[in-house]
Amino acid sequence: MTRESCRPIFVLGCPRSGTTLLQQMLHSHRRIAFPSETRFVHVAYANRHGFGDLGRAENRRALAEWITGGEDTKFAVLGLDADAVVEEIVQAPPTLGSALAAVFRCYARRHGKPRWGDKRPSYFRRVPMLQRMFPDAQFVHLVRDGRDAVSSLTRMPWFTGDIHAAALTWREAVDAGRRLGARLGPDAFYEFRYEDLVAEPADALVKLCAFLGEEYDAEMTGAYRHARRTVPAERRWHLRTHEAPNTRRVGAWRERMADWEADLVEHVLADRLRHHGYELTGVPRPSAARVAKFQRLAAHRWRARHLTAVQERLAEAREPNPVASRLTGPVVADRRA
Repeated sequence: MTRESCRPIFVLGCPRSGTTLLQQMLHSHRRIAFPSETRFVHVAYANRHGFGDLGRAENRRALAEWITGGEDTKFAVLGLDADAVVEEIVQAPPTLGSALAAVFRCYARRHGKPRWGDKRPSYFRRVPMLQRMFPDAQFVHLVRDGRDAVSSLTRMPWFTGDIHAAALTWREAVDAGRRLGARLGPDAFYEFRYEDLVAEPADALVKLCAFLGEEYDAEMTGAYRHARRTVPAERRWHLRTHEAPNTRRVGAWRERMADWEADLVEHVLADRLRHHGYELTGVPRPSAARVAKFQRLAAHRWRARHLTAVQERLAEAREPNPVASRLTGPVVADRRA
């Protein structure tokens, strides 16, 4: 490549698809700073009207103080000096994307790196939002066998849905990936499989780095050493990031799911599983009642998505400022951090 890229990187995918593992690997790259989930990007965007005209310094300060101290954010995971970040946002261009980019640039500078990224599985629902704020962003979609992702998701203490909801979430994620791949093209969107990442991590990461315009860094395959320092033991559902990449959980759904669950999940996801290269087992057709329940939930979510899209178009018409970041280009790294 002729010049180094500083485009933002966003990792997305169905929950329990390995996105935390990938985040740790990307952060282990010598040029990329990639924190754990911050959870203030989408909330700030949803609440953008409440911050008023960001052309006024006092409003930028109020936004900055919310990012660094609001109850809905996880700013603390970045390990940054809140007062310094507030001042950097106040001095940034008067757009929401610029304010958010200023935070991530501070994080990248703390780690002596010129490039930053952010990870949240549900970003697969919010790519238009991210594109509006970061028009030059690159998106990485990690896909895992839907049967494994669903069987893991339903075991999570924070997941409130049932197996129908989990299966639909995976289907929505891979459908979104298919649309994004067609719309964004190979310069902005890259999709690959979790199974390939854990089976041949170096090979998968070489290809990912080529997409990102980066040289491969062998430290990425040793990300488990970083995870042992940064992923707390109480987040037991992420403790596999403390291990070197391995395939021990590939196909675990066979032991985790009851027969009726496996029948349902494979049936409703069959076409998408095949599309992504996953072999079907030919399980019996599930009961009509269970399939009907899945279809009703899918219809309900479809209506909700379209209502949200209409509301978002109305919200865009009332924005007091443009939202696109004006903070692109290299970050001056602070090697003293």
